[in-house]
Amino acid sequence: MTTAWTRRQCLSIALACSLGAIIAPAAQAEANFPSKPITLIVPWPAGGSTDRHLRAVAQEASKELGQPVVVENRPGAGGTLGPSSMASSAKPDGYTISQYPLGMLRMPHMQKTSYHPIEDFTFIMGLSGYLFGLAVPADSPFETFDDYIDAAKQNPGKIDYGSTGVGSSPHLLMEEIALNTGIELVHVPYKGNADMQQAVLGGHIMAQSDAAGWAQFVDSGRMRLLVTFGPERTKRWPDVPTAKELGYKVVSTSPYGLVGPKGMDPAVVKILHDAFKKALFSDHSMEVMEQLNQGPSYQDGEAFRQWATETFAKDKELIDHLGLSAK
Repeated sequence: MTTAWTRRQCLSIALACSLGAIIAPAAQAEANFPSKPITLIVPWPAGGSTDRHLRAVAQEASKELGQPVVVENRPGAGGTLGPSSMASSAKPDGYTISQYPLGMLRMPHMQKTSYHPIEDFTFIMGLSGYLFGLAVPADSPFETFDDYIDAAKQNPGKIDYGSTGVGSSPHLLMEEIALNTGIELVHVPYKGNADMQQAVLGGHIMAQSDAAGWAQFVDSGRMRLLVTFGPERTKRWPDVPTAKELGYKVVSTSPYGLVGPKGMDPAVVKILHDAFKKALFSDHSMEVMEQLNQGPSYQDGEAFRQWATETFAKDKELIDHLGLSAK
């Protein structure tokens, strides 16, 4: 009897030790996260407004995490290439995350995609939104936004503009303008605002619909800002009207945030969330956002996911209305 009890006791101890050996490394790995550099995918070319802000946030988050946050520019497909490739190939271990732009919720309505914009991602947090505007070269014949629209009315299919890609907010807000005014504009998509900027200044396109990538050129006098698309005029360019006040009925800010692949450990998500939240509100981040005429639009992971879910449903109506839905 004693011998049997002793054997059972020994087996229990051995089993406990065995389970401990399996569980301990996982618990230790979680406690030590992050133990190596984290890659933050920016789905736009280097030098643009999003790249500038996220590099500032990455720098500050590195201080909180104790590991470098390395920005990897992966532009293409209207800002959807980077996040979608991460979703399909990266491990859900927290070491690869990405910016999540609004285009992620629109592209699936316009064409077949390899990803589901909600189910294939872990939502970490919402960060900010953009100031959109339409700018032209300083020597452009368009003195006002009404001049630009009137020219399109008089010259159907001959007035063009560039944006950061098909399905991006700078593209769709201009198409909504065109729909509201009954004009036909020629859309020229670019991978990001850096290469588009060169095209505008080189005279290859007439105008640039973008998120403040034109700011330094407007301030230096090389470009003219015709209109902005926020809910009210900016402090930086108070003389520039909004599309709303001009009667064009378009307001757009295009919130964005951070995501990882689906299936991430909630404990790892919390570590990332807390570090990037502090980074978002750091002096460095706030300074860069002020330069870009942005502000923080913080949401925790659950709120960001809920916003994405609701926007995905709502934007289908917009895409259908603009005739851009996949057939």
